[in-house]
Amino acid sequence: MTEHILEVRGLTRRFHDLVAVSNVSFHLKRGEILGLIGPNGAGKTTVVSMVSGTLEPSEGEIAFEGRPLRGIPAFRRAHLGIGRTFQIMKPFPGMSVLDNASVGALFGAGGGERSIRAAREQARASLEFVGLGKRAAQRADALGGPDRKRLELAKALAMQPKLLLLDEVMAGLHHVEIEEVIDDIKKVRDRGISILVIEHVMKAIKSLSDRVLVLYHGEKIAEGGTGEVLRDARVIEAYLGRRRD
Repeated sequence: MTEHILEVRGLTRRFHDLVAVSNVSFHLKRGEILGLIGPNGAGKTTVVSMVSGTLEPSEGEIAFEGRPLRGIPAFRRAHLGIGRTFQIMKPFPGMSVLDNASVGALFGAGGGERSIRAAREQARASLEFVGLGKRAAQRADALGGPDRKRLELAKALAMQPKLLLLDEVMAGLHHVEIEEVIDDIKKVRDRGISILVIEHVMKAIKSLSDRVLVLYHGEKIAEGGTGEVLRDARVIEAYLGRRRD
């Protein structure tokens, strides 16, 4: 078993003439939380999409538990134990909260062998974990913004991931809700799940991250311990010293 659950080497993604991510390398240890920060347009979500398999790299390599992922589609990566949330929340319309979370259980680790009944049990446990247990029968598209965020997390947890990729799960939440999500993420890590978290809420990054990776215009400009990185002059100039959207 390798120490690093995720290894990324020389990752590059081009969209025609636009280079969204350029030669980015990093690793994620087992049981670690790595914060991924940078201004809007820095390439953060593009990196997560390449790890999850919804985008293929133009160049570079990604390995999960020592296994190269090139050519492995997103649904196969989910079966291997890679789960993610999406910044833009789109619950399946007309389906209940429970059925939405059950989709995650069916397509996550071991999903191909899981019965509908077992998937629903796993989904219900995930909804209870994020505080949506009492809303399981409600239509998912009737949820408000904060509860849609919670549903995104529940769907990802129902996949029973080894690696969880979180894309701005706290955006739009107020102070108390942010504290609740921070606590939830810490409990997820306590389960032994490794986490890569994209977040603009600096309070969350400082509270959660063991290390921080900073992107700027698609390039890595800093990586290391949270306190050290957030004091880096390049990071302050490129990101922390500017207005955040």
